Amino acid sequence: MTTYDAGDFTLEKVREYVWEIPKEDEMRVPARVLASEELLDEISDDLSLQQLKNTTHLPGIQKYAIAMPDAHQGYGFPVGGVAGIDAETGVISPGAVGYDINCGVRMLKTNLTYSDVQGRQAELVEALFEAIPSGLGGGGIVQTGVDTLEEVLERGVDWALEEGYAVEDDRRHCEDEGVRPGADADAVSKKAKDRGRQQLGSLGSGNHFLEVQRVTDIYREDVAESFGLEADQIVVLIHCGSRGLGHQVCTDYLRDIEQTHQGLLEQLPDKELAAAPAGSHLAEEYYAAMNAAINFAWVNRQLIMHRTREVFADVFDRDWRDMGMELLYDVAHNIAKKEIHDIEGEERELFVHRKGATRAFPAGHPEIPAAYRDVGQPVIIPGSMGSGSYILRGGEHSMAETFGSTAHGAGRLMSRTEAKNTYWGEDVQDDLRETQQIYVKAQSGATVAEEAPGVYKDVDEVVRVSDELGIGDRVARTFPVCNIKG
Repeated sequence: MTTYDAGDFTLEKVREYVWEIPKEDEMRVPARVLASEELLDEISDDLSLQQLKNTTHLPGIQKYAIAMPDAHQGYGFPVGGVAGIDAETGVISPGAVGYDINCGVRMLKTNLTYSDVQGRQAELVEALFEAIPSGLGGGGIVQTGVDTLEEVLERGVDWALEEGYAVEDDRRHCEDEGVRPGADADAVSKKAKDRGRQQLGSLGSGNHFLEVQRVTDIYREDVAESFGLEADQIVVLIHCGSRGLGHQVCTDYLRDIEQTHQGLLEQLPDKELAAAPAGSHLAEEYYAAMNAAINFAWVNRQLIMHRTREVFADVFDRDWRDMGMELLYDVAHNIAKKEIHDIEGEERELFVHRKGATRAFPAGHPEIPAAYRDVGQPVIIPGSMGSGSYILRGGEHSMAETFGSTAHGAGRLMSRTEAKNTYWGEDVQDDLRETQQIYVKAQSGATVAEEAPGVYKDVDEVVRVSDELGIGDRVARTFPVCNIKG
């Protein structure tokens, strides 16, 4: 097959797993989809391809707009989308980052094995659910005043380290060492701060979760050893973001940009792609506020990890250090960052927008923590709560192909409404426990139904394509033991 017919679009096959919507009319660059035919069938079922094509209209976009193997329809910009946009002559787009700024994942290692938790899953899931705030609205591990919140927004994990919620190794094993330069609390509205003050250290709702997992497969022994992973090991995966604060930052700046830059907005095929020209007041303000929300999210996950260590210490009656509860890595999914990339032989500074996509820098990149620089950046790809997750490392072709990016998860197949009409939460919980010994605890049955395993694409296929393309290489696979959700 050299072309793929997707109704309104005909994609041309560039090579195996690389499909292209050629540049035409007002498109500034081609659009590329990285997928097998099986995944392309699913991607073409919603508005992902139209949204990807629309993205190519953004001023300053370089090379091509990219959809990852897990792509699905989002707000304006597809989830699983990547765009590198010139940081001097281009734009920055809040819709291309998303409402949950720095939604991301972190993985906590342990020296426990699966046999250590067998028979204790119910006790563990109940203890985690009781200790870690989840669900809609307020409630966090730390209730902050305005001054403290502003420190969190500007200092990130450095604040958590100073306050005793982190150790030095946590900071060293976090993307950007847990602190975004250029964050400015003054660029974050009072309304956003008020939402964030009561939510610092909470999972939230939707697809956010904390999952205890066991390592089931090792694919690259040398890399796994560098990451500190081995078969049958217990790890903990935390997935959440910047909560109401990040959502409000996106809302505030989308509204302001739509009003201030109407001329640019009229040139775009979708108002949800509203963007501020690089160098403009709103571009600078949004970037500063986004970086502050990124810091909030890193502290949010750090606090949840801190509480997780305390829960494990109580349940297993051992100090968390004795259980080797060390951070493997924390990586962001929804973000736009200034990065240097090679564009036709010239180094250029770009706003790299990753929305539902993971940074995946290869071995040798200077921004990778020293512990992993020789093997490549850890990449964590959650699957569904019934299918397992993956740890990858940044692939050697990622910089040339995807601005140093790969997929961020399995990707949704069903809307939340469709999922609730298809599944009954209690039935899903019972089935997971009885057939796979996976214990799930959530605020409501509706949440479980929305996140049922059948709602998601095949994470094995998503990761296989990433591995084949050399943008994110498989290192290890994990499988759920117990899961808490909002």
